[in-house]
Amino acid sequence: MSHLEEALEAWRDARDLVVAEAKNIPAERYDFRPTDEVRSVGELLAHILEVSEMMVGELCREDGDFTRKSFPELLDEHASHVGGLREKDELLEALDRTLELGIDRLRGNGEDHILAGILRFDGQQGSRLAWLHHGISQEMYHGGQLALYTRLMGGVPALTKRIRGED
Repeated sequence: MSHLEEALEAWRDARDLVVAEAKNIPAERYDFRPTDEVRSVGELLAHILEVSEMMVGELCREDGDFTRKSFPELLDEHASHVGGLREKDELLEALDRTLELGIDRLRGNGEDHILAGILRFDGQQGSRLAWLHHGISQEMYHGGQLALYTRLMGGVPALTKRIRGED
């Protein structure tokens, strides 16, 4: 298996975790936020979508460069179509659709492209593959947040249910 295919498999695993947690949370609780300073469930899922769309868009550009615009400008360029989503059904659909489209786009650029360099947000050079792994880590991090939100709402996280054989 190529480095690209391994990374795409890891991204699918991370997104599957996010989707399982998102499905586990009742639609009427998508406005839940542990404190006023943090994102709600719906906002957190929209953030995951925005960042992944920006990541794929920039990684697929021949002249990809995370410093060529500000973070909000990059989000606007690549992800304005998903940033305002908040409803459970539309978020779940977008999580599935954007993953498949993103995988197809990254795979279409090929192994050589993903191994090529890109300028990171900190102004340092890195490989596109390393940045893809950064994006995967970001999704895992937010998947953990969703599991914690579920606990704070009195529920049992999807992964815990799966381990117990309850799903």
